[in-house]
Amino acid sequence: MQLRTKSLACGCGRGGKIVKAAFLLLVIGLVYSELMNSDIPRGVANRGKLHIVHGLFVGIAIVGRILQNLGICHQVSFIRWFMACFLNRLNPVPSGLRVKDLKFCDVPVRVYEPTKVCDGLSRGLIYFHGGGWILGSLDSVDEVCRHIAMKSDTTVVSVGYRLAPEHRYPAQLDDCEAAICHFLSVAEAEFSVDSHRVAVGGDSTGANLAAALCQRLARREDGHLPFPCAQVLIYPALQMADFNLPSYQQNHAVPILFRGRMAFYFLQYLSEDVSVCQDVLEGNHVPTELRPCYKAWLSSSNLPPECLARGFSERQSPGYDGNVYHTVKAGLEPEVSPLLAEDAVLKKTPPTFILTCEYDVLRDDGILYRKRLLDLKRDVNWQHVKHGFHGMINFFNQGWLTFPSALWVMDSVVNYVETL
Repeated sequence: MQLRTKSLACGCGRGGKIVKAAFLLLVIGLVYSELMNSDIPRGVANRGKLHIVHGLFVGIAIVGRILQNLGICHQVSFIRWFMACFLNRLNPVPSGLRVKDLKFCDVPVRVYEPTKVCDGLSRGLIYFHGGGWILGSLDSVDEVCRHIAMKSDTTVVSVGYRLAPEHRYPAQLDDCEAAICHFLSVAEAEFSVDSHRVAVGGDSTGANLAAALCQRLARREDGHLPFPCAQVLIYPALQMADFNLPSYQQNHAVPILFRGRMAFYFLQYLSEDVSVCQDVLEGNHVPTELRPCYKAWLSSSNLPPECLARGFSERQSPGYDGNVYHTVKAGLEPEVSPLLAEDAVLKKTPPTFILTCEYDVLRDDGILYRKRLLDLKRDVNWQHVKHGFHGMINFFNQGWLTFPSALWVMDSVVNYVETL
């Protein structure tokens, strides 16, 4: 009996090793397959490291998908857990900076206050992290906010808004509005910040929230609180009407943001129905009567010639599917697609800083937004990173994950904030 028990134990041990080896081979095979679908042009800075980082992210997503299919946990929950435990590195707070975790109207925020003594009131920046409205956290942009606060002597407030899929639009925007309104009401008394020198900003979908929030506040004009003095938009996602712009075509498979993934993020933000993703990518969700207006704003003729140098093809007018439109119609509203706002609203927006990256599907969103603002005589500062890719600042000061070019992006932001 003892020999039989030992034999069974050895068999189970071997079986467990076989299962682990099979699982590892499956993940490696899937990661390899995904990597073969990526395309990192030679002009991208640190191509080799980006290949490695992309492989890591793909592996995390694949393991999460497997765990979800096994009923163990949701894929998004696993990705969040992994990033929080292994990728979001929190360093000790440096001297010269005070960091506090607070709540503004029940919205978690992290406040970064330079301790340097200055005459009078300081400036402020409300910052919204990216992550496709489903990922990202206060920790994920901690180094970004520290750097801006320290280098520009600015009080930075990072906002931990609610995330999809647990919370859908407009929960995220509502949280951002609640946070900025609270801060503006107490800026001087509690933080020695001039409420008339408070800007809003963010990266990727966080920049979407910043632009949408400025437009929401502009529409209300209640006069009780000062209006943001500027908006800082770092490779912003600004519209879901056209996923076939030149930058979407040229960079459709450039990590870390693929064309299809951006449509997926918009759909997660709006509803739980992602079955219409392909229809949205093809443009079947845009009503025929709206297309002429959108075409005027989104035409490739509005882009600088260099944006067309890598080639693109004009797409034929897609079909229209009313069912798809009704599923995603909120996505064509300016609060989700700020680039589609009326002129009257855009005329009220504050001075704008826009940073775009050449190898980013969202490149043309930012450039077309700049064009609309300039046509309306608004003040725009545009910085373009010719060797850049989407998500660069997520790798700022992150140990072995750091991309040196991310420092240039951060310094561009700091230089602009110092002018406010």
